[in-house]
Amino acid sequence: MSTRARLFLATLFGLAAGLSLSLAGRVLAARDSTTSSSRTAGSAAVPWDDARLLAEVIQRVRENYVDAVDDHKLMQNAIRGMVEALDDHSTFLSPDEFEDMKVSTTGAYAGIGVEVAPGKDGVSVVRRMPNSPAERAGIQTGDIIVTIDDIGVDPTDLEAAIARMRGPEGSPIHLAIRRTGSSALLDFKVDRAQVRLQSVAAEMLTPEYGYLRISSFTDTTAAELERAVERLEQHGNSARIKGFIIDLRNNPGGVLDSAVQIADDFLDQGIIVTAEGRAREAKFRMDAKPGDIAHGAALVLLVNGGSASASEILAAALHDNHRARLIGRRTYGKGSVQTIMPLSEGQALKITTSRYFTPSGASINGVGIVPDTVLEGTEQPPAEIDLVDRDPQVLLALQALSGHPGQIARGADASPPDAQAGARPGPQPALQPTLQPALQ
Repeated sequence: MSTRARLFLATLFGLAAGLSLSLAGRVLAARDSTTSSSRTAGSAAVPWDDARLLAEVIQRVRENYVDAVDDHKLMQNAIRGMVEALDDHSTFLSPDEFEDMKVSTTGAYAGIGVEVAPGKDGVSVVRRMPNSPAERAGIQTGDIIVTIDDIGVDPTDLEAAIARMRGPEGSPIHLAIRRTGSSALLDFKVDRAQVRLQSVAAEMLTPEYGYLRISSFTDTTAAELERAVERLEQHGNSARIKGFIIDLRNNPGGVLDSAVQIADDFLDQGIIVTAEGRAREAKFRMDAKPGDIAHGAALVLLVNGGSASASEILAAALHDNHRARLIGRRTYGKGSVQTIMPLSEGQALKITTSRYFTPSGASINGVGIVPDTVLEGTEQPPAEIDLVDRDPQVLLALQALSGHPGQIARGADASPPDAQAGARPGPQPALQPTLQPALQ
C-alpha cells in the first residue's frame, strides 16, 4: 500500500473515531435523562460500526472500482449523498452551485438576458429580458441556440448551456442561432452585461382591473411588486383599481421574507405563517402589520401544480385571512423551509430547518392547497400577451373579480381534484442562497 493510501486510510479512521466519540458523547449525555441505560449503551456502539463501515467502503471503492476515482471527488460525493438522503430539498452545494443559487436570490447576474428551454437541436429562447444584451443584439423569442462559442448545445443539458452563457461582465460570447424562416444559421456576437432578473410583470386588463404575475421570489420581488401596483394605479382610468389578479402559476418559490412581505402588503392584520424546528431561530411566527397597498381591492390568485413553497405561503396567507380567492389547480405541496449555511472554500449546505404552517394551522407538505375554484381538463401554459383573449384562466379570474368585486368565495361548490390531478411535479430548481431562511 502506498504512503498516500495509508495516509488516506488513517485520515478516514481518524474521522470515523472522531465521529464515533462525538456521537457516543451525545448518547452518553442523553443517558442521564433516560431510565434505560442498557438501551443507550447498545446504541453507542452503532455509530462506531457505521463510521468504520464508511471508511471500509471508501477504501474498497478506491481500490476496486473500474475507473480510478479522485479522493477529493469521492469524499465530496459521500457528503452530497449523506445530505441529499435527508429529504428532497436538502443538498450540498459546490462553489458553482452556490453561486448559481445566489443569482436566483439576488436577481442579478452577468450574462445575455434570456430564458431558455430545451428545443430541437439546441435550446429555445422563451423570453428575452427588456434592455438586455440579447435584445440589443437582435435575438428573438423562439430562436434556437445551436452553438455557444463554437461548441454544440446539448438540449438535454440545459444547465451547461446556461452556465456557458454566463460569464464576466463585458466579455463576448458568440452564438449560432436557427430562426424560423431562415435556412442558414445566424451568427451573433453579444457582450455580456449585468442583467437584472424581473420577477414581477404587470399590466391593466381593463380600466378597473390589474394583472400581476410573480415568476419567483427574490430579494427584490416585494419592492418590484409594490412599484408595479403604484404604476398600475397611476395608469388606471378609474379613481381606484377595483381588483387585482395575482398569477402564481409555475412559480417554484424563493426567498421566504419576500413572500411574507408581499402578503403583508395586502393584509392589515392576521398571521402570515408560523414555523417549527429544532433550532431556536427555526421557530417563528410572522404577522401582518396595518396597511394594504391595494386599499381593499378584491384579489384573485391563480395557482397550479407548479406553485410551490413561497408561492404557497403567499396563497395560504391571503386565502386563510379571507383576503383572496384561489382559482386553478392543487398546488405543489412543499411545506418546509431550507436555510443556506456557507461552508469553507465557497461551498454551502442547504438543509431543511423548519416545517411551516398556514394561518389556519395546516401543514401543506405533500398535500398542497386546493383552490376555491378547481379547474379540470388539460392546462394550457400561461399566455405572455393578450392575456384576456389567450389565457382562459385569466379570463375566468377577471370574470370572478368583475362579477363579485370584493367578495371572497369560500369554495363550497369546489370539489378537490382526484389523486392524479393533484400529483406533484418533479424537483423544483434551487433558488435561494441566503443566510436567512429561504424556500424553494
